[in-house]
Amino acid sequence: MALAVLLQAHELSCERDDRWLFENLAFQVGTGDLLRIEGPNGSGKTTLLKILSGQFADFTGTLRWRQQPLARVRGDFMMHLLYLGHQTGIKATLTALENLAWYQALNGRDDEQASGQRWEALATVGLEGFEDVPVHQLSAGQQRRVALARLHLEHRPLWILDEPFTAIDRDGVVKLEQWIVAHCRNGGAVILTTHHALTTDYDVRHVRFNGQGGCDVG
Repeated sequence: MALAVLLQAHELSCERDDRWLFENLAFQVGTGDLLRIEGPNGSGKTTLLKILSGQFADFTGTLRWRQQPLARVRGDFMMHLLYLGHQTGIKATLTALENLAWYQALNGRDDEQASGQRWEALATVGLEGFEDVPVHQLSAGQQRRVALARLHLEHRPLWILDEPFTAIDRDGVVKLEQWIVAHCRNGGAVILTTHHALTTDYDVRHVRFNGQGGCDVG
């Protein structure tokens, strides 16, 4: 059970191409929560994640962050959010280290401590020895690991992850599940989509889309 409410969605509705993806969707996510968004392709899973992360504004309904209208506290919300999309979001011409340095610089981090965190994060995701290799020379799974290294750079309470298990091997899947559960157990919250069957015994909540505008929350 969540200890404190972080993000609340109330009466969210979204229409695309003259059809409703979802209507009057309501749920909340708090510390310790792991929420999985499910449904067939095209049912609105990624659109919902983009709405929740502030990237898509073509919807009706309200979002609240820590009991405040999200629009009023957007800066605070963004400082506490880590979003990883279905695409890796990394630059192919940069090395793994340079990609993480670029990400940290965007967040005002450019010091010796930040440099150490980059090396540690890449080691954690299994890229020790590949830190200075241009990303375009890495495999698809290794490129995904560069993106996942962001999870270990700094603490952000809310993770929103779109298909984070894509292209990683079995060992990587197991470790990523462990990181997600550990984040929740340590007071964070995770909202994700995945076609991967989660094997954790951690309590997973669900938002299920039926692909015809209907949804179920449980």
